[in-house]
Amino acid sequence: MLSRKTKHTVLKIISMFSVVRGYNIPIIALAQYLSAIFIMASEKRALDVLLDFNLFIIVLVSGLTIASGYIINNFYDSKKDLINRPNKSQLDRLVSQKTKLQVYFTVNFVVFLLAFFVSFRAVLFFSTYIFLIWFYSHKIKKITVVGNLTAAFLAVLPFFAILLYYKNLYPEIFAHATFLFLLILIREMIKDLENLKGDVANDYQTIPVLYGETFAKKIITALTVSTLIPIYYLIEIFEVGYMDLYFYVSLIILMFFLQKLWKSNTKPDYLKLHNILKFLVVSGVFCIVLINPSVLLHGKKIVETIVR
Repeated sequence: MLSRKTKHTVLKIISMFSVVRGYNIPIIALAQYLSAIFIMASEKRALDVLLDFNLFIIVLVSGLTIASGYIINNFYDSKKDLINRPNKSQLDRLVSQKTKLQVYFTVNFVVFLLAFFVSFRAVLFFSTYIFLIWFYSHKIKKITVVGNLTAAFLAVLPFFAILLYYKNLYPEIFAHATFLFLLILIREMIKDLENLKGDVANDYQTIPVLYGETFAKKIITALTVSTLIPIYYLIEIFEVGYMDLYFYVSLIILMFFLQKLWKSNTKPDYLKLHNILKFLVVSGVFCIVLINPSVLLHGKKIVETIVR
């Protein structure tokens, strides 16, 4: 049996894991590595990319920066989350606001030190990223439209860290980034509908608060239709291998999403829509390997040779 003190410590660890949304960070790290292997450094051997120490530091620092961003966002949203996410909020509050700030500054200091292993440019990039996340959480988040756009931009920014590292400016990369940006922007709009009560109570000037749910749904519909542009380029213009299957399926899911959107009017309904978009984003990460599946087969042969 665990002692009371041990149980309390375990609960605090679980609480901090919840605050930093530890389940998201490995997915982002995987997305960065897959993007590097299959898109941004496709001319290099996959093994060389995986063993690149500087890339490892960039991915690690990205994860730590995102974790610190979740902490500061949780710090400023504590009152709103009591209304919108009471169960999660109770778990998150097992760690005091003071402790959250201490962890936040410690993690940012570690990010600053680790970035020096790569370059001074990396230090500037991640310092700017940390500042933007703080400014978004403290000020921008409550501003109509700008808050949504900034949230989506910050979500795709870790991929620009990889882009700057490889100095690769292929246009298909921006098509992928645009599609991801639009999905995340739509998800942010759905979150505004989902969190309407808490936003009203805490004076967040979101589109549903100011203009109503119907107007917000029209904006979401327009954004969803606009995903056709990057999808067209990725399927018809650029070479994405078998990943075009993912984009065809995404079109079908997004049509279903729009149909369900206009029938939704409760928080559970919007939560389902939120999860549909989350599924598209996460499945898109794993589907990057479809660009060139032979890389995985080749890697499997290497592993089998080593084992023998």
